[in-house]
Amino acid sequence: MKTQTAPRLGDFEGDWALSRRIVDHLAGSIGHFEGTAVFTPDRCGLAYHETGRLSLPGHPPMTAERRYHWREEDGQLIIEFDDGRFFHSFGNTTQSATHWCDPDTYRVCYDFNAWPVWQSTWDVSGPRKAYEMINSFRPLAG
Repeated sequence: MKTQTAPRLGDFEGDWALSRRIVDHLAGSIGHFEGTAVFTPDRCGLAYHETGRLSLPGHPPMTAERRYHWREEDGQLIIEFDDGRFFHSFGNTTQSATHWCDPDTYRVCYDFNAWPVWQSTWDVSGPRKAYEMINSFRPLAG
């Protein structure tokens, strides 16, 4: 199957419904996150802020949030942590990436075949981690 080319940075701007499924292979459990992801223009790209409700088996639901910064450079989308550290990048030639966070490895694959609905799937492994996280995004009606 041919993968659709990655959207340009500006295509992400706006509000997205975000649904996340977390399959914990070590615990044999499945968690869920429901919320929103907002891409807002900032100094040199887009500020990403997600917020929502995280439900993990055996725990009461909790509010969760993440912040990143997205920018475009030489045809690549570069994702940085909120403090400016590099996280990963992807583009038209490769829509997957790996991030090493000692001692864990985070591998992501982006899927834009149904754009503007899109997914990122993370495979996380390490001495105490083994889970898959599937993030599904769709535009919020504006």
